[in-house]
Amino acid sequence: MEHFNVVIIGGGPIGIACGLEAKKQGLRYVILEKGPIVNSLFNYPTNMQFFSSSERLEIDNIPFISKEAKPKRSEALEYYRRIAVSNELNIKLFEKVTSVKKEKDIFSVVSDKNKYSAHNVIIATGFYDLPNLLNVPGEDLPKVSHYYNDPHFYAGQKLAVIGASNSAVDAALECWRKGSEVTLIIRGSEVGQRVKYWVRPDMINRINEGSIKVHYNATIKEIKNEEVLIQTPNDVISIANDFVLALIGYMPNFQFLENMGIELSKDNKRLPAYNESTMETNLAGLFLAGVICGGMETHKWFIENSRIHAPMIMKAILAKKQA
Repeated sequence: MEHFNVVIIGGGPIGIACGLEAKKQGLRYVILEKGPIVNSLFNYPTNMQFFSSSERLEIDNIPFISKEAKPKRSEALEYYRRIAVSNELNIKLFEKVTSVKKEKDIFSVVSDKNKYSAHNVIIATGFYDLPNLLNVPGEDLPKVSHYYNDPHFYAGQKLAVIGASNSAVDAALECWRKGSEVTLIIRGSEVGQRVKYWVRPDMINRINEGSIKVHYNATIKEIKNEEVLIQTPNDVISIANDFVLALIGYMPNFQFLENMGIELSKDNKRLPAYNESTMETNLAGLFLAGVICGGMETHKWFIENSRIHAPMIMKAILAKKQA
């Protein structure tokens, strides 16, 4: 069993930032990633454009040059991959961590391929793994997806898009432009206020001109093979349907956190307990980094405001080592 000063779980931008900082400080480290480099970004929609500008996505002061002010998914994949490869980071890909247990002062980290021990563990797993569910009949039909990739797949099809956030609005617009007959189903009374400022007016204009149909204050009641039933304020209506994109958000793997011994708030926010100065959880030597810190408030942490976690954590680890 290999032993490390720190095991970093998650090879996304913040996990990579933690690896860079650990290497810089001379710590023996390993990054464990269940998929390819920056797995979550890899699974973003093909044409996705970030809300943040490229300099806000930089880690370790390494310049991120993009064609436009706000980079595309493909540019981000290239940027973070080049960082990981050129810095020869010790990262093990397609290796999923299944358990983390602490015995005395040492953590035992078990993956589906190996076992490791470490004095410290950093959880930088993000929140893109588990979709929020509609919990309605028919949600398990093959026509339903909680992830969106490419609009070409939906060309010429009757598509219901559920949600009012960036992911739902982007998907609805892209698919409509590729020839889908799009119906947008929104639980609230308007297109989300957090939708990218250059995209929201586009969607509102498409709705106003009748290109994209919308049902406000509405929820899905049931999904059938050739139709969906929608609960509107006045009645339950049926619309013809070929595919459903239920893009209503995602959540961290709370069970994974609880199994490690991390305390979560009892309210709906499910906020994990950690020291805001060191990012150390209620379990000594176990740290959180990135969007995982926000619990269900997945809109609170991004790459741009959580990239500072890496130096904070390494400073805390070094202070312990020297004590």
